[in-house]
Amino acid sequence: MSVESTTDLYEALLKAHANQPVLRAGVPADLATAAMIMLHGRGASAADILGLSADLERAGLAFLAPQAPEGRWYPNPFLAPLASNQPWLDAALARLRQLVENLVKGGLSKERIFLLGFSQGGSLALEFAARSGQRWGGVFGLSGSVIGPPASPRSYPSGLSGTPVLLGCSDADPYIPQASVEESSRVLSSLGAQVDLRLYPNLGHSINVDEVKTIRAVLQKALGS
Repeated sequence: MSVESTTDLYEALLKAHANQPVLRAGVPADLATAAMIMLHGRGASAADILGLSADLERAGLAFLAPQAPEGRWYPNPFLAPLASNQPWLDAALARLRQLVENLVKGGLSKERIFLLGFSQGGSLALEFAARSGQRWGGVFGLSGSVIGPPASPRSYPSGLSGTPVLLGCSDADPYIPQASVEESSRVLSSLGAQVDLRLYPNLGHSINVDEVKTIRAVLQKALGS
């Protein structure tokens, strides 16, 4: 693919993202004292992941769940060579960055913004956080991993600076190898994150009660009652 055609595709993808809805729950974003961006998995929907907000509600917390075009953030598995997922990955990261920037313009610091994703959305949230060089309120990667083949070069900026990160995954997940979750833990810890790695025996590809309780505890510590 030529540079020109790649640029054209990237611009088309940005427009496709802009035309997708952002579903919301909790308090309105302009009245929020904190916010959580929730990213759905491949083939799922913003409504699916936003349903989790009912278990995470807290005073002053806004929830935003963007919909990915065609139900996917990027076309190939997260372990594929990075180039094979471009420019879809860059467009998805740009969409997430735009949502964050809008919240910051509305008065929230990044330390009051939480990122949560499941499956492909979990990988996107973790990759975004790793590339950000920023302290976040918390990052919750549920059945996800930083993106790229094993032992990919990771030239991420440091700066997560104590960000609580939950990595929750089954030890028998059919899509996310345990080794990739463990590599993510090493990478994010090296960037300054406080990583809580939880591997659940034989649970498959799903979100479980312990993960929800752990997220609630992080919110409680960060935001109080």
